[in-house]
Amino acid sequence: MLNHKLPKKTELDIPDCVSRALSEDIGAGDISAMLVPECEIAEAEISANETAVLCGKAWVTEVFTQLDENVQLIWHVEEGQSFDPGAIIASITGNARSLVSAERTALNFLQTLSATATSARRYSLAASKCRLKILDTRKTIPGLRLAQKYAVTVGGCYNHRIGLYDAFLIKENHISVCGGITQAVSKARLIDPSKTIQVEVETVKEFEEAVFSGADAVLLDNFSLSDLQRVNSLVTDDIKIEISGNLTAEDIEKYSRFPISHLSSGSLTKHINAIDLSMRIVSVKNNKNNQSRLFNNLKET
Repeated sequence: MLNHKLPKKTELDIPDCVSRALSEDIGAGDISAMLVPECEIAEAEISANETAVLCGKAWVTEVFTQLDENVQLIWHVEEGQSFDPGAIIASITGNARSLVSAERTALNFLQTLSATATSARRYSLAASKCRLKILDTRKTIPGLRLAQKYAVTVGGCYNHRIGLYDAFLIKENHISVCGGITQAVSKARLIDPSKTIQVEVETVKEFEEAVFSGADAVLLDNFSLSDLQRVNSLVTDDIKIEISGNLTAEDIEKYSRFPISHLSSGSLTKHINAIDLSMRIVSVKNNKNNQSRLFNNLKET
């Protein structure tokens, strides 16, 4: 069985993340759901219309649970498992109104996070025969940073820094304002010597300065293969080299022969197409106890 444990920070973020998503969709109330009898119990199925990697079970479960605490979900596909068109991914039984109100929000999470995991799986498989680790970036959908970062790991790739707070990444604008790479690295050491300092460079000359300034890691942005050949002799074991810049899964093999430890790509989380999934009500049954209670209440009024 596949086991993808949610990081604690991500787990704690899910209720608020889901609550915001439901609020923006339902607002003051789902008027279309009022067409459905209040006490109806229904069973629905989420099914696949294309091949993908499943991710987002915790978010989907939270969506349905926030609208109906008695809802029952049965998952037929595990987190991180591939599925094909026609596969029944999950069965949900609960209040029919809640099911139809939850449908779009639940599918949005599942389609987006499964798309992210599927993208990461493609990169992961391409890198399986080399020592390159594939990293994500901060190019995530607003509000879904932790969710997409988790989906990347489900797909088999790795997380770069989560945000602007957990590591230094000195980029072109920082360098311009500080007056140079050496000055920027020195200031970063003074601000927080415990944090990793990475410098993004665009030329071999900048790479040399980053190495001699004492940076912990260097990110080579849009380096050509010939430029990579030139920096080979400057690479030491105590500095991590990462390459980035519109790289696709197909680019991985040609970079694997260089002394690069990591390859990062914004495409993992940015260039994704939502997975085609559907949710359909497959059976309806009356909740007689609730109906009886409702009928009695109506007689009393």
